Amino acid sequence: MFRCSASCCDDSQASMQQVHQCIERCHAPLAQAQALVTSELEKFQDRLARCTMHCNDKAKDSIDAGSKELQVKQQLDSCVAKCVDDHMHLIPTMTRRMKESLSSIGK
Repeated sequence: MFRCSASCCDDSQASMQQVHQCIERCHAPLAQAQALVTSELEKFQDRLARCTMHCNDKAKDSIDAGSKELQVKQQLDSCVAKCVDDHMHLIPTMTRRMKESLSSIGK
């Protein structure tokens, strides 16, 4: 990207607008890659957050139903740990998907 951007400045006949457009073209693949990674990580984080919110809702329901606090805390801890374990298993698939998408950028 930096070499590409630097070469945009080598053309002494180019206008400022042409140089600027050339540099933007050089930066486009990086911007696409950053957007892709950000999107994947946000989706992953959202899914994990929804899972833990479900655990919190179950814990609140248990407390409202009269369960003891220690028992609810143990259930909550177990539920959240399961969320983390389940989502850890998604990381290799997410990583593979990102690598495949990233390899197609700029081709």
